Amino acid sequence: MNEATVRAAHPQEALPRQAGADRPVEPGAVPEAVLGAVPAARGPRSPLGRAAGAFTGRALGRHQAAVVRIGFGLVWLAYLLREWPNRRVLYGDRSPWSAELAGRLLADNGAFTVLPWFGGRLWSELVYHLAVLAALAVLLGWRTRASTVLFLVTVLSLQNRDVFLGDGGDNVVHLMAVYLVFTRCAEVWSLDARRVGPGRAGVALWALLGAVLAVCQFGGFAGDSLTWTDRAFPYLGWSPLFWGLWAVAGLWWTLGRLRPDGEPRAVLDALANMVHNCAMLVIAVEVVLIYATAGWYKVQGSRWQDGTALYYPLHLDYFTPWPGLSALVGSAVLPVFLVSYGTVVLQVAFPFTLLNRRVKNVLLAVMVLEHVGIAVVLGLPVFSLAMIAADAVFLPTGALLWAAARLRRIPRRSTP
Repeated sequence: MNEATVRAAHPQEALPRQAGADRPVEPGAVPEAVLGAVPAARGPRSPLGRAAGAFTGRALGRHQAAVVRIGFGLVWLAYLLREWPNRRVLYGDRSPWSAELAGRLLADNGAFTVLPWFGGRLWSELVYHLAVLAALAVLLGWRTRASTVLFLVTVLSLQNRDVFLGDGGDNVVHLMAVYLVFTRCAEVWSLDARRVGPGRAGVALWALLGAVLAVCQFGGFAGDSLTWTDRAFPYLGWSPLFWGLWAVAGLWWTLGRLRPDGEPRAVLDALANMVHNCAMLVIAVEVVLIYATAGWYKVQGSRWQDGTALYYPLHLDYFTPWPGLSALVGSAVLPVFLVSYGTVVLQVAFPFTLLNRRVKNVLLAVMVLEHVGIAVVLGLPVFSLAMIAADAVFLPTGALLWAAARLRRIPRRSTP
């Protein structure tokens, strides 16, 4: 008996309905012949197939991406608020690195920044405070597709205005600002995750940003910042990136309203998962390269070889925010020796510990404590917090969920 015969004989007992149907199928309501005619669902037959299905089927490391987003939004926001009284000297009209000198350097390296578009205090103040708002939006996860792009624009604009400011932490923020644009970092622990439906505010924001981008593109004041091609690899300017992100955001919203369950939206969602997973992989590789290169360069240094490398920065005024503490630590010969050698061992060994989850977690906790010590003793909070935020890409999901559950219980305990 074939399927057509069964349908004709039992019109009320058709094939099982899909999830979300009006009436669920009760056990025994479908004839065995019909069940036999339905092919069984087959999973991937090989590890490579399972890996490909996971790579395109879902966004991996959602909680880690959220922590990275929160961490770097907090780092950049804290830096901007700390330097708010000095903003005009650092990036504005009172900067010793004048606009003319910055223009010469930008003409050579082709770095992106919007600060040279208009001179004077008003424009620099506007960009600086927009950077504060963008960092706050990224921290909270509000309209993250737009806020991460604004975060990228403001980070590049301020840092490329004067490349002689900052330390290694600024370089990490610079890189992660680029990577966050391509991640789905607001699926958990964000205001976007709490919002139901796309809403009209997103459409208005998308239209406003498109109008602003059009004015910047065709207004004639952007110079070489917004170009379609570039002389260096990948030979594409910033215009294709910004217009492409804007178009994809519009297409995403349109398909979500018109055909939320259609195949085009499914394909777009799979592509978004692939881009997110690739970006998370790049972030992880970036962290590994930072530690590996730093460790191997330290191995070649004579001061690291004899264990005295930490002694010298503890006696420099720039790295002694607490002179008494620095003098106390610097006077202890054995701890300085052990910390110097331990730093080298940790950084060199970190890429190899990724092969063992337990060893990796222990080493990750030790490195976080080391960065906290660097922030307190050497006075490098931006660098230390940026590295801790980058290390979050390797945190285990179980530990993050446990910490989130603990944090949710705090308001309940404090309520009388």
